[in-house]
Amino acid sequence: MEKRRFGRLGRDVGAIGLGAWQLGADWGEVSEADAHATLDAAVDSGVTFIDTADVYGDGRSEQVIGSFLKSRPGLTVATKMGRRVPQEPGNYTLDNFRAWTDRSRANLGVETLDLVQLHCPPTPVFSTDAVYDALDTLVQEKRIAAYGVSVEKVDEALAAIARPGTAGVQIILNALRLKPLERVLPAAAEAGVGIIARVPLASGLLSGRYDENTSFAADDHRNYNRHGEAFDVGETFSGVDFRTGLEAVRRLRAYVPEGATMAQFALRWILDHPAVTVVIPGARNAGQAQGNAAAAGLAPLPPEVHEAVQAVYDELIRPQVHERW
Repeated sequence: MEKRRFGRLGRDVGAIGLGAWQLGADWGEVSEADAHATLDAAVDSGVTFIDTADVYGDGRSEQVIGSFLKSRPGLTVATKMGRRVPQEPGNYTLDNFRAWTDRSRANLGVETLDLVQLHCPPTPVFSTDAVYDALDTLVQEKRIAAYGVSVEKVDEALAAIARPGTAGVQIILNALRLKPLERVLPAAAEAGVGIIARVPLASGLLSGRYDENTSFAADDHRNYNRHGEAFDVGETFSGVDFRTGLEAVRRLRAYVPEGATMAQFALRWILDHPAVTVVIPGARNAGQAQGNAAAAGLAPLPPEVHEAVQAVYDELIRPQVHERW
């Protein structure tokens, strides 16, 4: 597994990590045994960075990871906070931060959290001095080692990158969401801020396993959040209309390297951007985790493939998503 430097975190991490939303909720049921098997397979494949959140299964994802860490120490675990309360800027206070991080510390079984990210808070939070002062206090109190943000919009990312204490920015980046390439990645590279690429497979669209007849379980956000009914629609299929996304995937399939899967191609495309620190595909089972990690072993894609991805984006996807986020 290729290692990349997570600048302000002060450590190296595997270029492909594991997103642990699936281990908590909103993707259909995953048993604790399957969750542990997924974690084992990921780490055995070279994954050293796991991303979770206090709201995934209302703490279940953190708890599963916490029990896993007892036998697999030395990993970097990032969690997120802020989505368990009404999304009002006034809730982002030091007292709440202390309570939220104390809960995550208990769930994960650690004294100091490696990285805590504000979980896509209201836009005004990103420009509020008191929020960053409170986060700095958490570092001073050793509740957390570092902090970052998870964002929906490019402008939110840029606001956070400008703050000297921000260690990482988590943003949707995949072959159907190219806007972060324009300003966010260059700004992060210049500032030494890590980039965590989330939703790298566009909620599975870029796995190439779906078609117009695919159905999803009632408790799967790809069913109940198609139009943003529960949270930002950008988190589901990257905000791309499902049928349009299927057409984009069909066009991109021709560029998948021999011996690779569509999902591995999509992950390799992200890794070809050196400003990306770690990409965090999710996995529901050991096979998916192993397949995702193997993408790090693929050769970089040639320039003409990157041009083809851009062309598909410009024609099919840009009109739907580019100016929205």
